[in-house]
Amino acid sequence: MAATFVAATALWPIYRSTEFVVLVVVAFLLGVLVAVPGAVFHWPAWLVGLVTIALFLLAGVPLAIPGEALNRVLPSAQGMLDLLRATALGWKQLVTIVLPVGSYQALLVPALILVLLSTVAGLSIALRTRIGELAALAPAALFIAGIGLGPTRAATPIESGLGLFVVLLFWLLWLRSVRRHAIVRLVAQQSRRTIESAADRRLGAARGLVSAALIIAVAIAAGTVAAIALPVSVPRDVLRARVQQPFDPRSYPSPLSAFRGYLQPGAADEALLEVSGLPAGGRIRIAALDSYDGIVYSVGSAAVSSASGSFTRLPDRLDQSVIGGEQTSLAVTVDGYNGVWVPGAGALERIIFSGPTAGARSDSFFYNDNSGTGAVLTGLTRGDRYTSVAVMPREPATLAVLQPGTAILPPLDVVPDDLDQVLARYVGPGDPPGVQLQAMLDGLKADGYVSHGVGADEPVSRSGHGADRISQLFTDLPMLGDAEQYSVAAALLARRLGFPARVVVGFVPPATGGSGSVTVTGSDISAWIEVQSAEGRWVTIDPNPTVRDIPAKQPDKPAVVSRPQSVVPPAVPDTAEQRDPAPPERTIEDPPAPLDPLLALLLAAATAAGWVLLGLTVLAAPFLLIIAAKARRRRLRRTLTAPLDRIRGGWREFADAALDFGIDLPAAATRIEVAGAVGGPGPMAFASVVDEAVFAPARPGTVEADTIWASVAELRAGLSDGKKRRTRLAALVSLRSLGRYAGGASVLRSVRGKGGSAT
Repeated sequence: MAATFVAATALWPIYRSTEFVVLVVVAFLLGVLVAVPGAVFHWPAWLVGLVTIALFLLAGVPLAIPGEALNRVLPSAQGMLDLLRATALGWKQLVTIVLPVGSYQALLVPALILVLLSTVAGLSIALRTRIGELAALAPAALFIAGIGLGPTRAATPIESGLGLFVVLLFWLLWLRSVRRHAIVRLVAQQSRRTIESAADRRLGAARGLVSAALIIAVAIAAGTVAAIALPVSVPRDVLRARVQQPFDPRSYPSPLSAFRGYLQPGAADEALLEVSGLPAGGRIRIAALDSYDGIVYSVGSAAVSSASGSFTRLPDRLDQSVIGGEQTSLAVTVDGYNGVWVPGAGALERIIFSGPTAGARSDSFFYNDNSGTGAVLTGLTRGDRYTSVAVMPREPATLAVLQPGTAILPPLDVVPDDLDQVLARYVGPGDPPGVQLQAMLDGLKADGYVSHGVGADEPVSRSGHGADRISQLFTDLPMLGDAEQYSVAAALLARRLGFPARVVVGFVPPATGGSGSVTVTGSDISAWIEVQSAEGRWVTIDPNPTVRDIPAKQPDKPAVVSRPQSVVPPAVPDTAEQRDPAPPERTIEDPPAPLDPLLALLLAAATAAGWVLLGLTVLAAPFLLIIAAKARRRRLRRTLTAPLDRIRGGWREFADAALDFGIDLPAAATRIEVAGAVGGPGPMAFASVVDEAVFAPARPGTVEADTIWASVAELRAGLSDGKKRRTRLAALVSLRSLGRYAGGASVLRSVRGKGGSAT
């Protein structure tokens, strides 16, 4: 029981709910109701399986899908369908969703299956098999499954693993002690002699307890030191890290590409959203963009397996307490807005859809906590309603104190040609990063003018934010663009300064004071940037210039060409004054040349073969250990110094081989009785020869000992003659002889029955 409960703690980071605790307790009790009667009444395996399935179907809905149980006790028809569906599909759903999941939909079904099966299997093996130690594999498998289905960041405390180890170790020691005392009592009853004194038994028990305590202390100390000295700093390679996410943001157009569409005549005044609860000066986010290929800024990238490209389902809520800030509740009604991106504000904790489409929107909602971007596969349409609870992070008092963060963003493969020259014009060399960031923003706002280029009285301002358009922004006099261009330019310049930066598209509606409702229209569209500080927070920055009168476009100055009297070489510029104020965030290198197809195929085959070989080695390791232990025991017996000891060792080797081949030998039988149990003239003659060598007045010599061991090899071969290969392999890895002599060999060797020494 203790091992199952400790192992189930590995599933706690996945669920973190009261329903999960109830499920574990009840599932364990159901497993006991199956395994114990099965062992008492000797049920066959198929009957145990049928009873387990019946209890799973009967209790599955109330335990794993409590919302669909009649009076929370009886399964409903819809609940049974969801239970059967989750039995097959719940595993994939569990690794494609944000944790914890609580009791969301039918995601408790995998936990019920794991706990129930581990309980039934573990108790059945412990109560019904000769090798009860194998029952320890059931809770160990439950613990490993919890880690494999769990989060990529280590959430299972090391105390859980150590606790499981301690519980299993004590149980194995207790099981060994019970078997040893059973053998001692059996031998004492058959020989009618006192095998061990009470003092010896107490001394043996004390030694076992001290040994167990030392092993546990060493294991706990080693695990604690390893956890402190080598903390986990990289994500776990668990199942959810390998499963392809069902929502790929790269399959949808970038929301920044549609920026000018919101400002077109007729669309600028259209009501898109009705929002209440937005704090004063708050911004409504549509999506955060961190991937730039020189053409478009988009959400996520195939080049980086992190950040904004990984979207998962949000079943219950997220813990955003580490962010620090004020909690806000935003009520949104969708009007003219449509698309897959879900507008919101701050770091989302929970979202609740309402109205007739609540179920469809909730089931298709995906969220990326790194970028604070949400999406619904079915798309938002007019009439949708939802309430989002989020944390609005606190903004720093000044940007000058910021230091660059460590977030890894997709590389900038293409940048505008004049990016470094503009940065050198705005930023003073040698200044701290935060001061350089503030100077860059001030310069951009001072030189820039806002024009959407959609009105008849507005100067021409080309849409788009490709590298050529940003280069035009930098070179035009005056600098002319809108939030689409300025946000991209500011993000690229900030990344050049070493700050991880991304573009955020959203709405900036009129201030409401946080109490009333505001109607968001197309004219409220905007774009800004977020940079990450050294504390890991993403700081919101508005890089857009204030709206002001735009001066006339300056004419290009004609270049005056005249022949100089003498050719004067140009002066060498002072590179120290024009140096890049900060190294680029990432150096772009040419990709390595692809491998030859044949060599790549051979390497792939070798890699696959290596993993297969490693897996087979891990699976075969316990059996190889048993074979090695028997070989070492045989070598030690055969290389004893005294010939008489070698002869006795040869007999014990033959008796052990008989045990491994499934021959039941009496605990205190003489050699003649053992030979009779084995059967055949060979064993009888061998027993007589060994008895004669042991009890003869003259001590046997080396020749006699070598002859005995030659007979042992022949008799071992005779035991395997006519047996199937499966029987021979089973004897090779059998634990019967090891278990028999590990617990009572020293006792049995000290007892002598009638007609000869004990085996």
